[in-house]
Amino acid sequence: MCGRYVTVTKVKEIEQRFAVTAPFPELLVQNANLSVGQLAPVITSEKPNELQFYQFGLTPSWAKKNMYVINARSEGDHNPDDDPLFAGAKGILEKPMFRKAIRSQRCLVLADAVIEGPKTEKLSKPYCVYMRNGRRPFALAGIFDQWLNEITGELVHSFAILTTASNELMRRIGHHRCPLFLHPHQEKTWLDMHTPLNEITAMMVPFPAEELNAYPISADIKSPNNKELQLLAPIGQRVFPEYAYEVYEEIKLFGMSEGRAKERRENERDLFS
Repeated sequence: MCGRYVTVTKVKEIEQRFAVTAPFPELLVQNANLSVGQLAPVITSEKPNELQFYQFGLTPSWAKKNMYVINARSEGDHNPDDDPLFAGAKGILEKPMFRKAIRSQRCLVLADAVIEGPKTEKLSKPYCVYMRNGRRPFALAGIFDQWLNEITGELVHSFAILTTASNELMRRIGHHRCPLFLHPHQEKTWLDMHTPLNEITAMMVPFPAEELNAYPISADIKSPNNKELQLLAPIGQRVFPEYAYEVYEEIKLFGMSEGRAKERRENERDLFS
């Protein structure tokens, strides 16, 4: 399951990367440990040209109380053993909690990295999982809904991240699931409500492991109160050998001035050109 992830990219770069505008840019807070219940940047099928901020943890419109469902299994109940080779029906289409949202309320969940741990140790042995070659921010497939708190009158907008069976990287970490990463060319298709369902379910497969990597980080990230970038510093080797790209150093730059970040990107272009 995906219960923690990283959002550190500045609003301007998100707007450029996803061709959106941010009406309330002040809501974007740099967070190395985004956790359930917190506001997070999303792009929804309702407003595909706008950056919005929804609660991480889905509450369906029919719920009696705030539920905070963080993940939605693509396979639904059809893959109880989390078989990585599962190729059956996508049971999410049948689940009462998700069947409406997957058809008409899809969103992109924006992230710079995700935090995962082994199935048993969980965040006592965490890893920072990232896209190779500096591809960030990226989009995870999500669904959203809105719920009216009848006691306070507050309208809560919330989302969940879809998951699939694990890929090779997640298996090496010891994790049994994988967030549904989207390729850039899939993003508009995911948001388009005219996309046939068979095309949507065709995306619900484990992301190619060779396009991702991960390294171990401090278990201090276990506490949702800890949010500083230092939590992402590596404490061991990457899962797959990789020598050119230092994701932690690159992420740190996004907490500094745009000038420093631009200088770093120009230096990298010179180095690898």
